[in-house]
Amino acid sequence: MSQGTLFIVSAPSGAGKTTLVRELIESLDGIQVSVSHTTRGQRRGEVDGVNYHFVTVDEFEAMIARGEFFEYARVFDNFYGTSRPAVEALLEAGQDVILEIDWQGARQVREQMTDAVSIFILPPSRDELERRLANRGTDEHATIARRMRDAVSEMSHYDEYDYLVINDDFTTALRELQSLVISRRLSLARVKESHGPLLDALLS
Repeated sequence: MSQGTLFIVSAPSGAGKTTLVRELIESLDGIQVSVSHTTRGQRRGEVDGVNYHFVTVDEFEAMIARGEFFEYARVFDNFYGTSRPAVEALLEAGQDVILEIDWQGARQVREQMTDAVSIFILPPSRDELERRLANRGTDEHATIARRMRDAVSEMSHYDEYDYLVINDDFTTALRELQSLVISRRLSLARVKESHGPLLDALLS
């Protein structure tokens, strides 16, 4: 069985990353999103092991001490992290895995997984990004302004990634993401690994 590919997907808030990734994994077989560990409380409607792996601070710190995270960060009073053993098990089983993480986490992962494929999703313009944030209808103007500043800071790291997808038209952006995954599956190294007997038979 061929080794799966690790995909890193990052984007500023409002670029549509979550919806694109959800549609991507629904449209292709053999790919899933890594479920992060967190110490924050479980919210109504969330399922342990689906939305997050909910653990205590002591459990999280023990995992840090054992070197079990590809990347982790403290956000306000809570920890969030990506389990190395869980991701490696999926990759070894031939599954492609998506990490939805920010540019800082992406840096940490790339240092350890040099063959990871990194993708940054951009909005078509700053005006459109601000419109999307405002249309959520849940934030005050000052909060939207802060989110815009955070988004610009996040976008400044786009050139650290292998690929850029501009989410102007959703269908086009989704097709581009699908193409990136499929093209990786058709790489020489992966096809040789998964179809070695066929290649040998063709040349015998």
